[in-house]
Amino acid sequence: MLLLIAWVLFLPLSIINYFCVKNKKGYFKQTALNLDRFGNREFRAFLNFSMQKNGYKFGNPNETISSALGKNERDNTLTKCGRILVKILDIIDKNHCKKSISLTL
Repeated sequence: MLLLIAWVLFLPLSIINYFCVKNKKGYFKQTALNLDRFGNREFRAFLNFSMQKNGYKFGNPNETISSALGKNERDNTLTKCGRILVKILDIIDKNHCKKSISLTL
């Protein structure tokens, strides 16, 4: 029940919070980055199972999914599913995953 409440409240609270913060520049980009890091940690079991084989592990809470994908791309340890996701991201932003490696905290 708490998970459902959290999901229902997240979007409206994000929008309300936007109007409360003083420095709005990059607000939604930072929120997206935080969600990406959260997803890398929260969904690590699925990501490790489906995106890489004997490669760099997903799950670092300070790293984005794209960064872990980039490291596996670099090391040639992506699964077919991982390669497809990297190609999709590269269509949106050329070399997205490779570029994201340097953004890890």
